[in-house]
Amino acid sequence: MLKPIRSLSIAAALAAGLLLAACNDAPDAAAGKAAGTTPVSTAAIAAEAKGFIAGSQMSQRTVYVFFDAQCPHCAMLWESAKPLKSQAKFVWIPVGILNAASTSQGATLLASGDPVAAMDAHEASMKAGGGGISAASSIDPQKDAVAKNTALMTRMGFASIPSIVATHAQTGALVTQEGAMPTAALANLLGLQVPAGLPAAQ
Repeated sequence: MLKPIRSLSIAAALAAGLLLAACNDAPDAAAGKAAGTTPVSTAAIAAEAKGFIAGSQMSQRTVYVFFDAQCPHCAMLWESAKPLKSQAKFVWIPVGILNAASTSQGATLLASGDPVAAMDAHEASMKAGGGGISAASSIDPQKDAVAKNTALMTRMGFASIPSIVATHAQTGALVTQEGAMPTAALANLLGLQVPAGLPAAQ
């Protein structure tokens, strides 16, 4: 019964103009969603996942994002999050789902001395059709970390990327979201201020 409901949800999203966009590894993605065995929590992610920080290093507001380096919707969320970096600490957690390059590129980002700059360069290459950054050498520990990140995401039941986990800045409630969204919608999801000059979330 779960799979038809998911299909109807996707159809509705398409009809609404893809307000949310996400990548998945169908058909296994739907099975992974149903098989989540680890409760979603920021504490579990902080304890088990390995990522890199983009945003306010000292902020008490932490937003965790599972992403695949080959995912175009993750690239959209990367850009959408930039105007909010002064309000929160975004921890980007690479996973390997979409293809063979996913793990090696995610590991290369983790191994970088400046992962934010490396991510910007990677996304610029992807946008230009270059395929992204080249894999670094001697990154086996980082590849292992990406594999563990992927396993954690799957155990938590997330079927698509990007997947967001955070605590609402105003209410303290746990918030989760699968899919990219514009900056204003992301700010509303997280309880952050919508930056001046941006259109209100629909």
